[in-house]
Amino acid sequence: MSKHPNTNKSGSKSLVWMSVIYLLGLFIGAIDTGIITPARPIIQSQLGVDANLGIWMITIYTLTYAAIIPIAGKLADTKGRKPIYLLSIGLFGAGSLICALSAFVDSFGVLMLGRIVQAAGGGGIMPVATAEFGTSFPEEKRGMALGLVGAVYGLANVLGASAGSAVLDIAGVENWQWIFLINVPICIFIVIAGIAVLPNNRAEHTKAMDKLGTLLMTLLILSLLYGLKNLDFFNFAQSFMTVKVWPFILACVVLTPLFVRAERKAEDPIFHIEYASNRQIMIILALALVVGCSMMGMIFIPQFSENCLRLASGSGGYFVIILGICSGAASMISGKLIDRKGAKPVMALGFLTTIAGCLYLGFIAVRFVNLINVIISLVVIGFGLGLTMGTPLNYMMLRNTSDEESNSALATLSLVRSIGTAVAPAIMVGFIVHAAAGLQTGLMELLPEQVEMPPLPYAQEIDDSLEKMKSDPSFAAMMGDMEMPRLSDMTKMDMSMSENAEGSFEMPADVLERLQNSDVTNITENTVYLVNTMFDAMTPTVIEKITAGIDAGIDGINAGAAAMEKAMAGMPAMDDTGKMPGMPPMSAAGDNPMAEKIGEMKELASKLTAVKEAIPTAFEQAGESYADAVRENSDAIEDYYQATVNTGYRNMYVFVAAVNAVGLLLLAFYREQKKKD
Repeated sequence: MSKHPNTNKSGSKSLVWMSVIYLLGLFIGAIDTGIITPARPIIQSQLGVDANLGIWMITIYTLTYAAIIPIAGKLADTKGRKPIYLLSIGLFGAGSLICALSAFVDSFGVLMLGRIVQAAGGGGIMPVATAEFGTSFPEEKRGMALGLVGAVYGLANVLGASAGSAVLDIAGVENWQWIFLINVPICIFIVIAGIAVLPNNRAEHTKAMDKLGTLLMTLLILSLLYGLKNLDFFNFAQSFMTVKVWPFILACVVLTPLFVRAERKAEDPIFHIEYASNRQIMIILALALVVGCSMMGMIFIPQFSENCLRLASGSGGYFVIILGICSGAASMISGKLIDRKGAKPVMALGFLTTIAGCLYLGFIAVRFVNLINVIISLVVIGFGLGLTMGTPLNYMMLRNTSDEESNSALATLSLVRSIGTAVAPAIMVGFIVHAAAGLQTGLMELLPEQVEMPPLPYAQEIDDSLEKMKSDPSFAAMMGDMEMPRLSDMTKMDMSMSENAEGSFEMPADVLERLQNSDVTNITENTVYLVNTMFDAMTPTVIEKITAGIDAGIDGINAGAAAMEKAMAGMPAMDDTGKMPGMPPMSAAGDNPMAEKIGEMKELASKLTAVKEAIPTAFEQAGESYADAVRENSDAIEDYYQATVNTGYRNMYVFVAAVNAVGLLLLAFYREQKKKD
């Protein structure tokens, strides 16, 4: 077994095999951060969860990943990199299989379990692989080696979304489990190949594992990140007071001094407290936090591209290929530039380029929506990220620490970067949610305020007959106070959302969730679903009121006709001339005027019955007509949705630009130095 990291230099062939196995594991570990991005709305819908819960597909991964990183780094120092790396790959493969099985059992809880197991493996891949590259290559080629790591890591991070879209296209959106299943055979291959060819490099001088420090730091990290993830930065004070935030922030505050004390007493601390007093290392860690936050802006690129270019959900991941190519190229360039110029100027260039790309996206691409502007913004951002994501920070950290603590140092760096990646989505999602807060109200303003009703049968005849009866004193007395709506006036139905409007509508939770999970390609149909739900909720009351009036009219008319028939039955018989005493003479045709009126009343009642039976069909046709009217207005609905959501993206990427500006400011205080022995 090789005891010192730098003893594994038996030849280029062994370095090639080591590079392939470590980079392949690094690739699949990094790609899974983004591969779920285009599938997230689809998985949410299939497993029946809303967007706030669905974001935990990513959050739970980053939380666990961050907590595992320092533990894996320290275990690699003491047990050797090979067993920890292969164990991490095995856990990652097992977690991927569990995630895939969640689709078959239709369980979001199983998916979360799988993501936790995945992250437990992923948290051990990155620091171990980075440390192996950072110590196994000669000093003069270290920048190039770390550049290769940064290129693969960056490429995998940004290509994850593209891979997700590709899998969804090939397997179908209903078979999203394949985005996880493809990891399983790759993990099996890495474990078998790793057992056969990987050396087990580890630090030369190792001490007992810091178990208490590990426990306290894990609790501290999870408390901090969980509290911050639940904090609404747009409603800070109120959200801070919720039980999902302040108890966890308080726990973090209480655990911090306990953790510091434990680390000062530990023989081999999992976190080097002396880092806090090292100005250079603290700047590096602060820069890692900035880079972590900046990287998370990229998980929204698929949805941003879909919204700008009006693409179907799941297809926007392909645009991340642009980011991946540019980021990978920039990472390779950064390694060579670092060997020549140092890490600081490379990182400064990366921050400036990312700022330019984010501002272009925020103020040009979202306003002048076309393919060229989207591509330009992604190219510039990709180059910026490639120059900052991994290589300069890893190089700077190794420059300021010894080889013996390389695993722990890079694990600490990855931990801080992961804190940024865990917290940033909560802030960034807030920009989208905040922008979409008035979406419902704005959409309702674009909808027709009234529904056109088809004409009811006999409507005008019935209204005329009723008016005639009311003007006849004998009929008026029989009809009494009977009220019935004018059927010929029933040509429109009010669809107002006002609380004071008759039949007002309160948005059901499932409809609201459906609107929130919309994209620009299905917002019209989801709006149709909304108006159909409105119509179904509001029409029963209206129909009930109308039919009640018609029933009252039918009952009144039938009662009047029955009374007249009874009166006729009690009248004296006709004399020999065919006349009835006290009654007007019959017509030339021999018709009885009273019998005629009774016949008219029965005919009117029959027509009212026909109207009553026609009302449900009339309202059904009205609902279909209203839905068609909404579809005819689809351009305006899509334009409004696109502009509203793009406002959120604009603010979010301006925020990312501001974060990079902070990084540029911090970098000004960093001083390049030679490798510390």
